[in-house]
Amino acid sequence: MDFALVLGGLTVLVLLFLAIGHYYPGSGADVIDWKPTRSPELEVELELDDIEQMVEAQNERRRRSGRPEVTEHDVRVGLDAERREREMHVERYRREREEGQPPPSAPPAA
Repeated sequence: MDFALVLGGLTVLVLLFLAIGHYYPGSGADVIDWKPTRSPELEVELELDDIEQMVEAQNERRRRSGRPEVTEHDVRVGLDAERREREMHVERYRREREEGQPPPSAPPAA
């Protein structure tokens, strides 16, 4: 009996908080007067700067090991190729599942 009473009380409390959150007219950011510290334009600028620094650091290591440097374009082309290959594997996996074949890593059905 005590357990049911405690469980029921907790359930009512959770439902009450969910109702308050749902029907409150503002957002949590309004309550604490939160504003982003940086503008979206600055975020993009910082992201581009980070990419430039990462490519430069990679090229420094490549120069030390005697390999050719890469550009951001080379990295993007490589990522696109990997993305296409991954999508191809996903599509093949889905097609095999629709046909009823087990995936390559699954043990054979007994």
